Amino acid sequence: MQLNANTTALVLIDLQKGIIGGDRRPYSGEQVVTVAKGLADRFRQAGATVVLVHVGFAADWADALRQPVDSPAPRPDGGAPKDYSDFADGLYADGDIIIHKRNWGAFYGTPLDLHLRRRGIDTVVLAGIATNYGVESTARDAWERGYELVIVEDACTTVSEDAQTLSFKYVFPRIARVTTSANLKLG
Repeated sequence: MQLNANTTALVLIDLQKGIIGGDRRPYSGEQVVTVAKGLADRFRQAGATVVLVHVGFAADWADALRQPVDSPAPRPDGGAPKDYSDFADGLYADGDIIIHKRNWGAFYGTPLDLHLRRRGIDTVVLAGIATNYGVESTARDAWERGYELVIVEDACTTVSEDAQTLSFKYVFPRIARVTTSANLKLG
């Protein structure tokens, strides 16, 4: 798959120290970070836009959503660990756009759309953790805003193989093109 480097942005979701660890499927967090670093290097070399998105909240969770749900996400007393929102080592490079979010998706409540539109971006390449949470929410929002989407399967992972399969089999093909890092080319 060949993409125009001038109008394409790589958007990496939640590749941060507090999220990459733990039991991930079908790829480990470290595997996804390795693939994402390679993608980011290729995008930078081609002169394309690279966006790193991370999530984080105030120590008292004052800026976190509070709706009643059946299975709430854990919230440790005193907030998340100090380095929770820090990007994986070696991921950031000078010139990357940094987006801080407080929900699953990277568009709502952030300047992501503004950054992309002012740079003339019409195609968004997505990858990150977790596939069926932050990546899928961002993909749905991007699609609704009219962006062309490419989602890199081997640069995404989540909590189970079933969850990964659900997104890649039933959701992403309806709103995006799915590829692997090896099949993605910039020109």
